[in-house]
Amino acid sequence: MNEHPVTLHVMDDLRRSRLTVFFRYLLYIPHGIWLELWGIAVLVVALLNWLVALVIGRPAAPFQRFTAAYLRYWTTVYAYLMLVANPFPGFTGEPGSYPVELVVPTTPEKQNRLKTFFRMFLLLPTAVVLYVVLIPAMLICYPLLSFAWWAAMITGRMPRGFRDLGANAIRYTAQVEAYALLITGRYPCSSPYAGMSFEAPVAAEAPAAPSKA
Repeated sequence: MNEHPVTLHVMDDLRRSRLTVFFRYLLYIPHGIWLELWGIAVLVVALLNWLVALVIGRPAAPFQRFTAAYLRYWTTVYAYLMLVANPFPGFTGEPGSYPVELVVPTTPEKQNRLKTFFRMFLLLPTAVVLYVVLIPAMLICYPLLSFAWWAAMITGRMPRGFRDLGANAIRYTAQVEAYALLITGRYPCSSPYAGMSFEAPVAAEAPAAPSKA
């Protein structure tokens, strides 16, 4: 159960800028707008991808890359909003660009057509688990409404337990979305040990500097 193709890598050092914590909602606004616009395109692509997967038995490669990029970006935005990470994120979700990174398959895999057809019905149980996992994390980790916001404002650090709770909620939500968007046929797992890492993914490691002659 420890293996899942969608994994969240948390490399944050828990330090927080009190100024950016205080204005976190305002700083989120441009990302919120871009996330909504990108999400509309993802809904259209998801429907087309669902039809493609029913015909050929796997998602289309361009659609897979598009939705995977969106999911990586969504992860950085919500990690920032929920105080799981501090730096202001970029607008593309490029791998290796943020201390909280989602590793998600970009190469389509064969998927069962019957499960693909009933994917929305198969997602119903995850909605219940998502409510149980995500709502407490939102109440605790969201700024201005939370213990975590006050702790970060007073101490300049995010308590590790609150950070890990928010990260686990993001991880599970990302696995649910990846399953819904046909990025993977693996069912999401509510265990915090399935798809969570506190080390950098291999793909995100910086290459060694070339030696000078």
